[in-house]
Amino acid sequence: MAQLGFFLLPAAVAAVLIFGLARRVPLFSSFTAGAKDGLRACAAVLPPLVGLVTAVRMLQASGALDLFSTAAAPLAGALGFPVEAAPLALLRPISGSGSTAWLNEIFRQCGPDSFAGRVASVVMGSTETTFYAVAVYYGAVGVKKTGATLPAALAADLSGYVFSVLAVRLQFGA
Repeated sequence: MAQLGFFLLPAAVAAVLIFGLARRVPLFSSFTAGAKDGLRACAAVLPPLVGLVTAVRMLQASGALDLFSTAAAPLAGALGFPVEAAPLALLRPISGSGSTAWLNEIFRQCGPDSFAGRVASVVMGSTETTFYAVAVYYGAVGVKKTGATLPAALAADLSGYVFSVLAVRLQFGA
């Protein structure tokens, strides 16, 4: 069965080439046109992406993330959200890699089977890197005004935080 997976990608490429040849599509010029479109999309997405990554690194390096986490800890504790996961909740809408690094930190400090580790795992699976997604996808198509997208997406993230606690409590009785 493992050998089948080895041949799957070359078989898919061969099928596309055969299909294109059968329909008399100019394969090389179609390929280069697609590559040009891909480069244009990368050029459109790059500036918002660089800005977002720079902002995340500045938040981490300046200590602002720690300050926000400390300020949010009492509210998180009152809502039953693990205080150790508060930085993750603040970082998740902004950065996927930053939130993954913080998830690993929660696992290191508390353990993956702890209440905080389980809630953090559910948060990672049920929330989105909202600002990143909006910056990349809206930037790619040139949308300047996001309208209700950000408030709706952040509300969805908030519900992901609340329901992650409920799901872990229901599943594990913690």
